[in-house]
Order: sequence, then structure tokens, then C-alpha cells
Amino acid sequence: MSWNFDNNKPIYIQIADKIEMMILSGEYKSGESLPSVRDFAVQASVNPNTMQRAMQELEARGLICVQRAVGRTVTEDSSVIEKSLNQKVKSITLNYLNEIKALNLEKEEVIKFLEENWQN
Repeated sequence: MSWNFDNNKPIYIQIADKIEMMILSGEYKSGESLPSVRDFAVQASVNPNTMQRAMQELEARGLICVQRAVGRTVTEDSSVIEKSLNQKVKSITLNYLNEIKALNLEKEEVIKFLEENWQN
């Protein structure tokens, strides 16, 4: 797993965003246990305190839960995951559309390009 960070955003937010994408893409399933803070920190090559902050951010977003004796798990509330997925898709789509509109392309050109380049 590649953990690349940039200087324009706090690392703990970048980590939380990456783990959120792992949850939304199904890499981590609803109810699944997550690696420990220490294990995640080693994977990402960050301080455990930074990873702890990322976990707190994910808890605040409602995507993970802390259970005594079990650790952190992905929420089992599918509506939270669906809402987060919809927000992520909307954000990505709006950013994309703003960039495309700056190129002065017609909607039909963009749709054609997407259809030609869509890969399953």
C-alpha cells in the first residue's frame, strides 16, 4: 500500500482520507476489524500519534467505531458509508467538471471521451 503525502494538507487528514477511500472501495468491509494504530503507523511510516489523530478523525466522520476488547472496526451503519460515498463522488465529480469546463469542451465531447476511456 502506497502512502504518499504532500505538504498542502495535514498528514493525519491525508491518512484519514486514504483509509476512508479503502472503506468506500470495499477494501475494508462493514464491521471488519482494522489494523492497530501501531500497525497502521508502521505501514504508513508515520508517528503513532499522527495515526491516532487520523483514527479520531475517522471516528468523528462516523466511519469507524471503537469497541472494547475488539479495537477499531468499520461502522456497520450502511447509511453512513453510503452518505460518505455520495459526498466523495460529488466532490470528485465537481472538481473534475470545474477543470473540464475551464477547457471549454462541450458536454458531448466529455461524454464521448469518458465512454471511450472507461475501463472496468
